[in-house]
Amino acid sequence: MVTSSKNHKLGLRDLYASLGNELAQAKESKTYKYEVPIDGLQGGTVSVNGENVVMLASNNYLGLANHPRITEAAKFGLERYGFGMASVRFLCGTQKIHAELEEHIARFLGVEDAILHSSCFAANEAFFTALLSGDFGQSDYRDIIYSDALNHASIIDGIRLVRQATKTTDLRAYKHNDFKQLTDWIQEDASKDYRLSIVATDGVFSMEGEYAPLHDFVNLAAKQNALLFVDESHATGVLGKTGRGTPEHCGVHGKIDVITGTLGKALGGAAGGFIAGKKELVEFMRQKSRPYTFSNTLPPPIVCASIEAIKMLDEDNSLVQKLHDNTAYFRKEIKNLGFTILEGEHPIVPIMVGEASTAMDMSRELLTEGVYIRGLWYPVVPRGEARLRTQISAAHELKDLDRALEAFKKVGKKLGVLA
Repeated sequence: MVTSSKNHKLGLRDLYASLGNELAQAKESKTYKYEVPIDGLQGGTVSVNGENVVMLASNNYLGLANHPRITEAAKFGLERYGFGMASVRFLCGTQKIHAELEEHIARFLGVEDAILHSSCFAANEAFFTALLSGDFGQSDYRDIIYSDALNHASIIDGIRLVRQATKTTDLRAYKHNDFKQLTDWIQEDASKDYRLSIVATDGVFSMEGEYAPLHDFVNLAAKQNALLFVDESHATGVLGKTGRGTPEHCGVHGKIDVITGTLGKALGGAAGGFIAGKKELVEFMRQKSRPYTFSNTLPPPIVCASIEAIKMLDEDNSLVQKLHDNTAYFRKEIKNLGFTILEGEHPIVPIMVGEASTAMDMSRELLTEGVYIRGLWYPVVPRGEARLRTQISAAHELKDLDRALEAFKKVGKKLGVLA
């Protein structure tokens, strides 16, 4: 027997030294992620170190994070139902308002039922693991998931988890929004007798601001007897005339098998996620979702505020329309300045700058000019495709956007991004 003389054991002193070296390298290469604290409220403009700056990095698409109706609803939830339940749902963590919020979500999205989770990340991990871990009285079976190559990390991790846990799930990651490749693969696999076929896609891709062509996806899934799963975290409250998301935008509202999403972006900006779909599937998740079973229930202030957010969208689409108008204006004017953006209609407006160091330098310089924006680089996006991810809000006034545009012009010329 041959034994290795190498000793790979890492002592704690060596561990911490290695961690320090990794951090130092990240800072030197300008890929270290710094946090910039905000003083006070989240909004279209915020205070940083006592200075008022335009916020262009928030998921606060509808400006509800500090809207008076939302904060009043949260106060009501706190006073009427308390700070927290100190329990999971099936023990003593369910109040009537939790069921009410689930009913509001389901009705808003045009499906039968919904189940709350602590986040959409947890919901996505829960969905794949719970569903594909069930044998449903069968043996000797395999399942397959077709997943967009640019899907959110929570979908990727959910798929990894179930594949590791079951060993019975295959994966095909099709090229981003490549409907032809997806179609070819599903047709090619039709003869393999998979028990379940799932097509998984983001409704809106968070790094690109692009949406999936769900009309085509719905037709394909129906034809091939596949289950269509769509993460609507960046679309609910954002896309569609009434904010009902990518399905409404694509003309297939109420036709998606499974929708997951968040309460932490357009719908108030606090926390919480959900899975929505057929009643049988949701009830199954209540029994089998480990993140649901073993995580505390959402706090009452968040529940009441989220109900109020959906009520506001049910009443009228004025905030949604303002968001769309602001987005169209900014997209047009930032291109007029000479910046390269990823085309689209979503309030995520990626401004492409190439290298991570450029993105970091620009975000730092823009902050000094009164604009709060963050750079994104590898491994969040591919190497050489670093960007500033601009996010427009209904909380912005045109004067805020004009102020930001002027800052972009000044900083772009200073750093040589603009001629």
